[in-house]
Amino acid sequence: MPAALTPAELTILGLLAEQPRHGYELEQIVEQRGVRQWTALGFSSIYYLLDKLAKRGLIERTGHAGGKTRATFGVTAQGYELCAKASLEYLSTVSPLHANVLVGIANSPGLQDDDVMSGLTRRAEGLRAQLDEVRRARASQQPLPFAASAIFDYSETMLEADAKWTDATLTELTKEIAMEKYDIKKAHKGLYAPSSKDFALVDVPEFRYIAVDGHGDPNTSTKYAAAIEALYGVAYVLKFESKNALGRDFVVGPLEGLWGSDDVSSFVRRDKDAWNWTMMIAQPDWISSDMVTAAIEKASAKKENAALGDLRILTLTEGASLQILHIGSYDDETPTLSRLHSEYMPGHDFTFNGLHHEIYLSDARRTAPEKLRTILRQPVKPS
Repeated sequence: MPAALTPAELTILGLLAEQPRHGYELEQIVEQRGVRQWTALGFSSIYYLLDKLAKRGLIERTGHAGGKTRATFGVTAQGYELCAKASLEYLSTVSPLHANVLVGIANSPGLQDDDVMSGLTRRAEGLRAQLDEVRRARASQQPLPFAASAIFDYSETMLEADAKWTDATLTELTKEIAMEKYDIKKAHKGLYAPSSKDFALVDVPEFRYIAVDGHGDPNTSTKYAAAIEALYGVAYVLKFESKNALGRDFVVGPLEGLWGSDDVSSFVRRDKDAWNWTMMIAQPDWISSDMVTAAIEKASAKKENAALGDLRILTLTEGASLQILHIGSYDDETPTLSRLHSEYMPGHDFTFNGLHHEIYLSDARRTAPEKLRTILRQPVKPS
């Protein structure tokens, strides 16, 4: 038995099983019945599919009225058999959902709210226009046989459901935009938007973080990767719990890291195996310890991760700190750190007063190394 049929192949084979037809007739039937609403079947592909089905021995020429477009095709015995088998399989099989809009929604956190609203609004308008078109096509062909009527029912039901989902999503997004959303980068712009030209002295107040401690090279440590996964997992649980239970929404803050070593020069040498790290994400002041505990439990129920057991709440007050925006690869931080430690701090009578602090404003998975934006911060005190 030949291999399974694609939806387009089975559609053409089924139309020919009704009665022999030539390519132009198939195009008219496809248009009249609104077939393109539920299967990808272009005009030019009809002749390609006829060729393909003929080569497989599923259809054959039964007449010729002149010209390629007037070659009439009928179904062979083998074609009838496969058409029936494939049709039964299509009737009983639940197809996976592969709507492109889901990919767009998954990536919407990287877009501006207005752009997401605009995109969904255009989608809602397009769905309504498509629904009107299906209804006009249906009305123009009444009365319809059972199969055609069922197909139109399905198309209408799916379009109505999609339009309802799109309208509901727009409504929820409108509510979310209207809700005041705390963003640490905006609330403390002076600390999260430094210049890249020179070091600036800032006063860093008390912040509360969820944090995980570790040691070693972050590029090779499995514990480091697990720590990052645990932090983001809990951070997003906290965001949604805060929004749903307290009516207070916030933007998940950037990943931050405290870096220490017995030998501070290991940072300049990039001796990563000697580094101790504490990775962390800042939390709004209304996030309680109980909420964090509940979020850890919820994240643990979704996916096992040993780092969740190490996650803790960290309160940090750094006070006077020097900071600068580094643009480029993490490994290219060495000249800036060397200048900070060996020139700027001694030249301004400062000494160390805490761990080296980095704030990662870019997503390293989606940003070229030379465009990474990282805040380099060093708490200091008079020497």
